[in-house]
Amino acid sequence: MAVAMKKQNVTELDVTPHWHAQAKEIQQYGSVIEDMPHYLDAKVRTKMCEMLNQLLADSIAIRDMYKKHHWQVSGPTFYQLHLLFDKHFEEQVELVDTIAERIQLLGGVTIAMGGDVAELTKVPRPPRGKEEVPVQISRLLEAHKIIMQQCKKIADAADDAGDDGTNDLAISDILRPNELQSWFIGQHLVEMPLVFPK
Repeated sequence: MAVAMKKQNVTELDVTPHWHAQAKEIQQYGSVIEDMPHYLDAKVRTKMCEMLNQLLADSIAIRDMYKKHHWQVSGPTFYQLHLLFDKHFEEQVELVDTIAERIQLLGGVTIAMGGDVAELTKVPRPPRGKEEVPVQISRLLEAHKIIMQQCKKIADAADDAGDDGTNDLAISDILRPNELQSWFIGQHLVEMPLVFPK
């Protein structure tokens, strides 16, 4: 049995992609959402987001430095450091995400693009070329020190402001993993002969 189909007036949709879309920003960097259900006032959240964005920029810088060194490491400890640098890179990926999510939770806007990170970070930029292992490790240790010092500063400021979440993040989520990574790579600078004389 044939079913009669009623022809409907359907407006055809334009499925052509619209390239180069432009619009105003919906929230400026450095601002926070004023009216949001959060126990901290906007002034405190703005200050915490500013400090966390600095930490985020430096964490992105060390994350990328770990990947650079993972690719460029050489020498007798190549295999161990190649694996360790990549492991630390993956851990830093998670730390970066944790910091960024805290900024968003506070109603702020995260720094994200490489050029912006390069302008903001306090971590000295390594050269593009390949460096010896002790130099790679020294750079990473200095970057960890910068991040750990910032964690302490953020934790103290958050404690004073009553921001328990940011305080906990700075110490438990960011400081402690950076301490551990710093310890792991620092042990590679201890002078030990690769071959013991008989």
